[in-house]
Amino acid sequence: MSAAAGKPRLLIVGPPGSGKGTQAAFLAERFDIPAISTGDIFRANIKEGTALGKQVQAIVSKGGYVPDSLTNEIVRDRLHQPDAVEGFLLDGYPRTTDQVVALDALLAESDASLDAVVQLQADTEEVVARLLKRAAEQGRTDDTEDVIRHRLELYAHETAPLIEVFTARGLVVAVDGLGEVDEVTARIDAALAARGIIVPAV
Repeated sequence: MSAAAGKPRLLIVGPPGSGKGTQAAFLAERFDIPAISTGDIFRANIKEGTALGKQVQAIVSKGGYVPDSLTNEIVRDRLHQPDAVEGFLLDGYPRTTDQVVALDALLAESDASLDAVVQLQADTEEVVARLLKRAAEQGRTDDTEDVIRHRLELYAHETAPLIEVFTARGLVVAVDGLGEVDEVTARIDAALAARGIIVPAV
C-alpha cells in the first residue's frame, strides 16, 4: 500500500489454533500498524493493577464477560492514540454486533471505516489435532478434546453474526489458515492485494 493511500484499518478473525496471533503480528509489522488485542489490553491492565485492570479482574474472576460498554471505551481510547490514527489491526474486537455498531460510530467520527476483515479458516478436525498436540507439548492438561471442541463451537457461534455483517459489506477476505506459517502469510498478502491493499516493499 503506498503512503499516499494511507495505512489499512484491518480486523483479523479465526478460530483457536488457526495461527491468528502469529499472522496478526506479521500483518501489523509489515504494514507498520499496531496490532490491537482487547485480551492483551485487559491482561496488561490487570498485571499493572490499574483502575481498569481491577474492574476487569473483578468481572472475569467471577466468570463473567467484560461488558460491551467497557470494552468499547477501551478500544476508543486505544484507537485515539497517535500510532493507531492512520491504521490498525484489530484482534478480538468487535465480538458482538453491538460492538460492530460502536466501532462504526467511532470510525465515522474521523470519516474512516474498516478496509478489510481477514478471516482465517481451518478444518475443525485439523485444529483439534493441532491444539491437542500443543497442549501435550506445553503440559496443559486442562486442554482436553472436549474443552477444545467447546471453544471452537463457541467461536463459531459468536463470530457467525459478525462474518455475516462484514460479508454483506464486502469486507471479508477468507484465507485457508492451515499449512506452513509463510504459506498462510503469502495467502493473506495475495488476498489483500486483490482488494488493492498492498504490503509495502521492504
